[in-house]
Amino acid sequence: MYLDTLKQTGDFLTLTRNNEFSLAAEQFTLSNGTLVEVKNTGVIQFTPATYGNKDIVLSSAVHGNETAPIEICDEFIQDVILERIELAHRVLFVFGNPKSINIAERFVDENLNRLFNGAHENRTENPEQIRAAKLEGYVRDFFTSMPEGRYRCHYDLHTAIRGSKNEKFAVYPFLHGKPWKKSQLQFMLACGVNTILMMRSAATTFSYFSSFQFGADAFTVELGQVKPFGQNDMSRFAAVKQTLKALISQEDVDFGEFNANDFELFQVHRTINRTCEAFSFPFPDSAVNFTGFAKGELLATDGDTAYFAEVEGEAIIFPNAKVALGQRALLTVIPLEVDENFV
Repeated sequence: MYLDTLKQTGDFLTLTRNNEFSLAAEQFTLSNGTLVEVKNTGVIQFTPATYGNKDIVLSSAVHGNETAPIEICDEFIQDVILERIELAHRVLFVFGNPKSINIAERFVDENLNRLFNGAHENRTENPEQIRAAKLEGYVRDFFTSMPEGRYRCHYDLHTAIRGSKNEKFAVYPFLHGKPWKKSQLQFMLACGVNTILMMRSAATTFSYFSSFQFGADAFTVELGQVKPFGQNDMSRFAAVKQTLKALISQEDVDFGEFNANDFELFQVHRTINRTCEAFSFPFPDSAVNFTGFAKGELLATDGDTAYFAEVEGEAIIFPNAKVALGQRALLTVIPLEVDENFV
């Protein structure tokens, strides 16, 4: 019986880390009427006695070594349970991959953020595949247990392996022809994120799952570079913490008028997958995200295949030469202007 400790401390993260794979479902009600439901390891849902029209998912630890978002969500959960924050809306918090948190690695057997939107189906080879299916189920139940027409959003919080020319950036999932929302860009700007990457194809990420399956406004939000627990300068996350707190605790929030000049927008130019054991980049590990290359410069070598920059200023995102065979080793991006595809 863990509820007494959770009620007293609000420390759901430690509870999660001490129960990597299974935590019995329990629930209790705070003195302010908020229903607290522990769904499983790393999954906790809050339903205020009186709640607004927003259903909000905040996830972290999809990669276990990305500690700053974990610390941010841990603080929010404690503040809600200890009644330092009173919620205005239903909120589901998710710590994605507890075992990888404990070993301080990106993942244990397989990248969890490549297993959503059905990529795990008919696969139970490792705990991450099982976990992806469970997390999809909790998010599905959270969104679909309420009437249609409510506002849905999912912000999946990360930090990147590499540094970035722009410290914080966000990935806007492919919307299948629907327009991008200026209001969501304003929300990102309020979080201190003005660099946005617009995806042009379906994906297997957690944020894409919520966007595609449930019409949620969703982003993968990269808040800086990976650091161990205790080494994050939390002052660098003040804007995102303030904005997320306003989102969950206020009925409505005005994030200001859209100005295209406030943003650096990019679209994916191409994806380069690793297909051979002999895969390498010509640039050093210190090369940061959004580094641009001149047309004709070498970007990657995959066995006998060489990839060269096709466009002047073609920039790199998420380079990782050590991904499993068949997985994405590199995205390249080019600038995007605001047009009729934004509303």
